[in-house]
Amino acid sequence: MRLNETFQAIKLASRKLALMDGKLINDIITAVADAAIEYSDSILNANAMDLALMDSSDPKYDRLKLTVSRIEDISSDMRNVAKLQSPLGNVLYEDVRPNGLKIKKISVPFGVIGVIYEARPNVSFDVFSLCLKSGSACILKGGSDAYNSNKAIVDIIHTVLDKFGVDRNVVQLLPADREATTELLHANDYVDLIIPRGSSSLINYVRKESTVPVIETGAGICHTYFDLAGDVEKGARIINNAKTRRVSVCNALDCLIVHADRLSDLPQLCKMLADSNVVIYADKPAYQALDGCYPSELLKPATKDSYGTEFLDYKMSVRTVSDIEEAVTHIYKYSSRHSECIVTEDNRAAGYFRKAVDAACVYVNAPTSFTDGAQFGLGAEIGISTQKLHARGPMGLKEITTYKWLIDGEGQIRK
Repeated sequence: MRLNETFQAIKLASRKLALMDGKLINDIITAVADAAIEYSDSILNANAMDLALMDSSDPKYDRLKLTVSRIEDISSDMRNVAKLQSPLGNVLYEDVRPNGLKIKKISVPFGVIGVIYEARPNVSFDVFSLCLKSGSACILKGGSDAYNSNKAIVDIIHTVLDKFGVDRNVVQLLPADREATTELLHANDYVDLIIPRGSSSLINYVRKESTVPVIETGAGICHTYFDLAGDVEKGARIINNAKTRRVSVCNALDCLIVHADRLSDLPQLCKMLADSNVVIYADKPAYQALDGCYPSELLKPATKDSYGTEFLDYKMSVRTVSDIEEAVTHIYKYSSRHSECIVTEDNRAAGYFRKAVDAACVYVNAPTSFTDGAQFGLGAEIGISTQKLHARGPMGLKEITTYKWLIDGEGQIRK
């Protein structure tokens, strides 16, 4: 394969990285954070080249777009990662056996992590800082939509690594073509883990194609259930924030579920959405409740495709249910197991929802927009895992390490 030499070099760099001093790692991450600000003009110029090739109405446009403010936020996140305690060498379990063997289970790096992502160049900085801090080399496979941005970012990282005398192969950007993706997914001898970030179609492709272990992240079909005992003022703020804060991210609200006995409050719950021109696809009872109270050009009848859709746009569906059990049933049918929310003042309803809903993050009276590594105090995240093996929810430093067993003896032998 054409990329074998690249993969070999990255694997070798990962072995050196595993022995690197923690202070040096923190100094490098901080220096990259400084360089992101210092060279922000070159990053923004490259980003402008990518943006020029994309229709501004495309939901991915906002994900692709970098600004001075966003680069400052990225830099701040990297500094936070540098300040976090190292996730490596932590004793997860220890015991002394009756025969005197000393057993320890400690956290260690994965080795080489490949991350496949679409038009989100901020991921390049996030992945680098998290992987370096957790002792793993990283292979970045961004989409063609963001290639210029990603290349400018990786060039800056390589410049910093060169100044510190560190092998620049601890992070490499692959070509943007599909062939590079295919090679990465089958690089079993060199890559320890693949993390796809993006649409459900990307994640499904990676899951089906990869022979390297995969942790699924990204696709978010998120619901908010407004319960019989929900507070209207809280609900309106939560729904608006979850839907409109950033529509192109995986924690954005896609479906509002409302108790039938609270349909009279639906116009108030959706009032703020009209200010952002959110199109609502409502089932028949919800449509009737909103008709005449919500802009007619933004109100549409729901179809079967209105549910189970990750809109990534100023669009949202509404479903009416008779009770909380029906709400949970709807969520089970259509959820991607990412983030789900209930708005209620009834502790029993909240407790039932927490237990019954199968999702990585379950909220009571708070918007799903909080599903984020930084918001959870993890510094930054490499993705939101929607599966159950190894990691679930925001994946910070601890979640991108594995472990090994250390056994110390004094000459014991097994009978």
